[in-house]
Amino acid sequence: MGIEGLNLSSPPLTSIQNQIISLSIKPRSYSFFNPNSFSFHSNFPPFSIRIMSQSPVFSVIGSKLDSIDIKNEILEEPMLNPHDIDPNLLQKMVYDALVWSSLHGLVVGDRNVQRSGIVPGVGMVHAPISLLPMSFPESHWTQACELAPIFNELFDRVSLDTKFLQDSLERTRKADNFTSRLLDIHSKMINMNKKEEIRLGLHRSDYMLDAQTKSLLQIEFNTISSSFCGLSCRVSELHRNLLTCYGSQLDLDFKKVPENTAVDQFAKALAEAWKAYNNPRAAVLTVIQPEERNMYDQHWLSSMLREKYPLSVRKTLAEIKAEGKLQPDGTLVVGGEPIAVVYFRAGYAPTDYPSEKEWDARLLIEHSSVVKCPSISYHLAGSKKIQQELAKPNILERFLDNKEDVAKLRKCFAGLWSLDDSIVISDAIEKPELYVMKPQREGGGNNIYGDDVREALLRIQKGGTEEDAAYILMQRIFPTAFPALLVRDGICHKDHAISELGVYGAYLRNKEKIVINEQSGYLMRTKVSSSNEGGVAAGFAVLDSLYLD
Repeated sequence: MGIEGLNLSSPPLTSIQNQIISLSIKPRSYSFFNPNSFSFHSNFPPFSIRIMSQSPVFSVIGSKLDSIDIKNEILEEPMLNPHDIDPNLLQKMVYDALVWSSLHGLVVGDRNVQRSGIVPGVGMVHAPISLLPMSFPESHWTQACELAPIFNELFDRVSLDTKFLQDSLERTRKADNFTSRLLDIHSKMINMNKKEEIRLGLHRSDYMLDAQTKSLLQIEFNTISSSFCGLSCRVSELHRNLLTCYGSQLDLDFKKVPENTAVDQFAKALAEAWKAYNNPRAAVLTVIQPEERNMYDQHWLSSMLREKYPLSVRKTLAEIKAEGKLQPDGTLVVGGEPIAVVYFRAGYAPTDYPSEKEWDARLLIEHSSVVKCPSISYHLAGSKKIQQELAKPNILERFLDNKEDVAKLRKCFAGLWSLDDSIVISDAIEKPELYVMKPQREGGGNNIYGDDVREALLRIQKGGTEEDAAYILMQRIFPTAFPALLVRDGICHKDHAISELGVYGAYLRNKEKIVINEQSGYLMRTKVSSSNEGGVAAGFAVLDSLYLD
């Protein structure tokens, strides 16, 4: 079954090199890079944009990872090294990039300005960006795009299998209170025999390119608050603009940066869901956090709806609780306005539910007839535990009939294990650098790496509780590092970096009719290779785009 490590009776091979990051980027608070933390290694080979240094490689044998050492390997293909760009030219490019970002809404709220997450236009700064797009193989880009509609269909079917969701998360319920509360809502909907005839999913599947095997491996699949559809489009436009102006001097072609229509396609999907609800007076409601410094990414999507499609409003969960009412026919009314679609850009983390008011609002929404993006079942389907369950042998076949589609998905799966596997736990304690320990959380900054994996596993073993059910183990992916130019707070930093590709997908089903099932743009995030975490909104990474080669 190839590199995915699913059928443990056969010997799939996966190789690992360099640094990893699992980049989850749900918007929370900004904690930007300290510029002083950047270190530029000036001895980097001037003829190559990427290099692989000596590092561990592992193969999945049985249910553990066996590591070996490999020699240094440098990619032979000559490419532009951005660290060698003439300083005067670099200064012009940075200046033009900052001007363009300011004029075209590639901005976020400044964490140093108290009201920047509350009042639009106050304390705006340019979003953290890579000055130039990241080189990426066109074949893997095509592969990722082709996977999007298959994953869309898979998770829609998973969301309908209430027994699978409840059974798979039963142990997690006992160890994780947040998951337990979500499952309680799900159980209430099951007991009501609540059916979601109109189902909308705005997803993002995140990948990294394994350095040794050159395989595209999935990090995670996001079913709630798949952020940056707005700003990712702006970054692609910025890079195409810069290469239009400076491409001849850099020997780069702007046409190799794929156009990004994520915000248009997400807006179209929301609008089609609104039409399917069939109430022209109703609005699309975006659920937001009380303070949101990533509001401009969200406003790009709201703006598309307001200019071309239906009315769009923004409310926190607490406001929905205070202003929301459920009419006898199931219509949700908030602030006197009927609601057709509820789009969650909050509600994915325990911090979004500081009191029972927020949980009451979530339950109110689920009780209503609105189109939910996501519904509680879609939300649960995107959990880390479900991702791990889907990686087990013969589970994909429970949901998909097409053998070719199943094979395509398995080809991109990394190794995934539950913590009740004693063999893999022993191996992870012995070689923690080859694993990532993931809780049932979104938003960045939650994963456990390196020696902390060993310490966490030993602590759980000693405790003798069911805390192990709150985590999964994942193969640690090691992408190739490359020299990059990262721009934050108006300053360009030279460093080695790694990148993660996120491919958006939109899925809309009205009863038995599939209205939309498509790949819907992309998001590239780049971070210094010395950092484990990588969320843009959490302050670890920058926004980037692709340069297809």
